[in-house]
Amino acid sequence: MGNESFDYVIVGGGSAGAVIAARLTEDPAVRVLLLEAGPEPDADEITIPAAFTSLFKTKWDWNYTTTSQKQLEGRPTYWPRMKALGGCSSMNAMIYIRGNHLDYDTWRDEFGCAGWGYDEVLPYFIKAEDNQSIHDEYHGNAGPLWVEDRRYTFPLTTAWVESAIASGLKRNDDFNGAGQEGAGLYQVTCKKGKRWSTWKAYLEPARKRPNLTIRTGALATRVVLDGQRATGVAYLTGRDEHTAYADREVILSGGAVNSPQLLLLSGIGPANHLRELDIDVAVDLPGVGENLHDHPAVPIIWRTRGADDPAAMQNMVNLGKALVGGRGPLSSNIGEGGAFFTSRDGLAAPDIQIHVAPTSFYNNGLNEPNVRSVTTAPTLVNVASRGTLRLRSTDPRWAPTMDPAYYDDQTDLDAMLAGCRRAIDIARSGPFAQYLAGAARPASSDPSDEELTAHIRAYTQTLYHPVGTCAMGDGEDAVVDPSLKVRGVENLRIADASVMPMVPRGNTNAPTIMVGEKAADLIRKDAR
Repeated sequence: MGNESFDYVIVGGGSAGAVIAARLTEDPAVRVLLLEAGPEPDADEITIPAAFTSLFKTKWDWNYTTTSQKQLEGRPTYWPRMKALGGCSSMNAMIYIRGNHLDYDTWRDEFGCAGWGYDEVLPYFIKAEDNQSIHDEYHGNAGPLWVEDRRYTFPLTTAWVESAIASGLKRNDDFNGAGQEGAGLYQVTCKKGKRWSTWKAYLEPARKRPNLTIRTGALATRVVLDGQRATGVAYLTGRDEHTAYADREVILSGGAVNSPQLLLLSGIGPANHLRELDIDVAVDLPGVGENLHDHPAVPIIWRTRGADDPAAMQNMVNLGKALVGGRGPLSSNIGEGGAFFTSRDGLAAPDIQIHVAPTSFYNNGLNEPNVRSVTTAPTLVNVASRGTLRLRSTDPRWAPTMDPAYYDDQTDLDAMLAGCRRAIDIARSGPFAQYLAGAARPASSDPSDEELTAHIRAYTQTLYHPVGTCAMGDGEDAVVDPSLKVRGVENLRIADASVMPMVPRGNTNAPTIMVGEKAADLIRKDAR
């Protein structure tokens, strides 16, 4: 490989990086190198929607762990992140949610992200999407990202939706349309019952282009700088270090953990932290690694009767149905349905989302269910707490320290308590109640606030949505400007979930793909 030169070097072939590589190479005159630390996503478990948790803590996983969380009884929390082409779109639960209209208007109005209001990002959601069942002004039907109604939905989930509606929530058949509030079934990024990641949607069709070079097993170690200008990327393949030079730009798409880590390793970040590790300060950029936040989720689990459980349906027949035809119970994404609502009066948009899974799902699904169960997981989607990411070592193979500061702001804990209470209330009546055989976690079907708070502290886990560590904006704390250019560095951009100044209300994969689509347009505009 030696030292090579391209127009663009992209670090990270995930949900945004794959999009950018595919879009830039639509111009045959543009040469792009895409560096990905992981391999190609060729495991059967990646294709089968219900199998996503089987990828956790395997070779496919960065296998991150947060610092001890003082509001969670001192527990650290596990953060799975996919280490392969497609990034977390090759490992996630495939739920297609864009967030609330207010999220993007807030980016624009409160954080100074000009050009990122809802009306301005909607065209990029539409451009990416190929929705199989919804045809209206909010949706696309010709993009690379196949979005469909799930081919298999368990009756438990449908019953929960009906009970949520009976409890007072309105029915919502499209959380990505005119309004977000209400209860319904989620659409998924699957194609004919199989996972449809950014690897499948964008990269696999683009890889045959002679102007796209994809290099897997390539761990970026630093951005190569000439003064305050990015000129390339150093990376490891095995023990060998190589350098790839970028004639136009370096684009970081490593996500909310890897992008700030690479900046810090390159001497771009808070000067005092860099000096602690004897890293030469290239650019003092205090916001790098700040503003870390995530959606916390709390499983509320009941034992069930008279209902099928996905765990009991894992057999060779159903495996064959899923692999060959994308059908049967293993074509379920497990997180099948849910709701959005406000935890208290006076809020302008929902702050709680519920995910319903027709099985026991706690500790990230790493505990095999031993009894038939159902989980409703209230998730805080408007998060006030903010944490930090810092280096532990100058060795790029060491994971950084990640402190999302779950519930450090009391507002978050109060909202989650209200969300859990609402989830318990929904379960008590309607068609869902007939399936319930007793409370499992928490053990009481009518817990006190103290018992429910203790449950929250003991069982809160990530919903796999860390963002914000290279936040976009026009203020002094912003790491990138609204064109995604790193402040104080020429020819360096970031495009991934790390640039989100505030996490969207809902699952973050579709918004990250949108960031990739918009970034590609911004890059092409500057090139012209």
